[in-house]
Amino acid sequence: MALLKIDDVEKLSRADIKKLYSEYVNPGLASIMGLLNFDRVYIRAEGCYVWDEKGQKYLDFLGAYGALNLGHNPPEVLEALKKISQKPNLLQATINPYAAALAHNLSQVAPEGLKHSFFCNSGAEAVEGALKTARAATRKHRIISCNGSFHGKTFGALSATGRDKYKTPFLPLVPGFESIPYGDLESLEGKLKEGDVAAFIVEPIQGEAGIIVPPKGFLKGARELCTKYGALLIVDEIQTGFGRTGRMFACEEEGVTPDIMCVAKSLGGGVMPVGAFITTDEVWERAYSGMEKCLLHTSTFGGNTLACAAGIASINAIKEKKLPERAAELGDYFLGKLRVLKEKYGIIKEVRGRGLMIGIEFEPPVKGFINKITGGIINKFYEEFTGALVAGELLNKHRIITAYTLNNPNVIRMEPPLIVSKEDIDEVLNALEDIFSRYKGFMGMTLNAIKTAAGSMLSSKKE
Repeated sequence: MALLKIDDVEKLSRADIKKLYSEYVNPGLASIMGLLNFDRVYIRAEGCYVWDEKGQKYLDFLGAYGALNLGHNPPEVLEALKKISQKPNLLQATINPYAAALAHNLSQVAPEGLKHSFFCNSGAEAVEGALKTARAATRKHRIISCNGSFHGKTFGALSATGRDKYKTPFLPLVPGFESIPYGDLESLEGKLKEGDVAAFIVEPIQGEAGIIVPPKGFLKGARELCTKYGALLIVDEIQTGFGRTGRMFACEEEGVTPDIMCVAKSLGGGVMPVGAFITTDEVWERAYSGMEKCLLHTSTFGGNTLACAAGIASINAIKEKKLPERAAELGDYFLGKLRVLKEKYGIIKEVRGRGLMIGIEFEPPVKGFINKITGGIINKFYEEFTGALVAGELLNKHRIITAYTLNNPNVIRMEPPLIVSKEDIDEVLNALEDIFSRYKGFMGMTLNAIKTAAGSMLSSKKE
């Protein structure tokens, strides 16, 4: 078989793409995407919008799980990449000026006291590095995380992640990891007082658990307890960072400076994969001081020129556009309107979030009738993908892109680019109103989803 070239990819049909993806990437994921007609081919993206091969325009309220704070293809980031396109991208026989500049910028915008950055390629890698650093700096081994948390799917990050579905197939994981209920300071202190905890890693707002905001004072209390018992506080700002929750970083809501902070996603402007963990001077010195220990943790691609240039441009654009303030203002508006819908429609169980990181949790669908007409197959599917029902309606009827949260499939997330307009938010609100007024519960949506899935399968066979 001949190798495909870029021009060949441009000519692939939707059926061709699905076939290739099924054969050479992930057959199960291809099937899931096809069931609800999510396997569309998008050919252009700009700001909050993408366009498919038929020229239809879609509003993106998923935002790549918080990676598109500046929107799709932000011109500031693309221009920065053009400026340095002839520079050496990977050259380990020197120190990279763009990595130095990005680390400086991160220190300027991070909570006061955070200084040294290590650059990598993803959020999971940032978490891995943070966990290693905590053990190296404290010479202790236990790591405490929270139930429902999500920190990534590499071995260390997965060991701190709070859902068994993703952990069980890979057991045994890294030893020394334990969890507590999110928001429970008493349980945290019970773990910390044993004296051998290297770090407590926590999301300031849990993303994949269903956009869970902790009780007021939890993060500040965790900071005080970690200090009291000699453990490090690692704050995972991978999804919440760079303005998403109405502040540059969500931990600033309670004036907390962690010992280590993990960032990624929107740091690369939605264009380049880049992650980092940033530490205090004290932690860095204890883990990596001097020439003897400076190479204990390294990455071939981490801190490359293109990624760092994207990071520099992204941080500057976020600050210049005052996106944290924008997220706070529009988030208050959006949350207020969604809570009005909640009072009107019983299908909505809860609305929660902060800034433009919002979760809508739905009452689960009635099971009996669905089981009878499908032999339990469809019901079993929707036990895992309840939020996909609403997401499917939003996509297929209103051309609005959303998705459910990984650890709570009853929740759909609203994480649009922070450049989103009030008019865009109103469009989503009107779409939700239309869906909830047409379907009094999940029954009608489920039957419609079955029709959509059947149509998609028939269409695939014809193609």
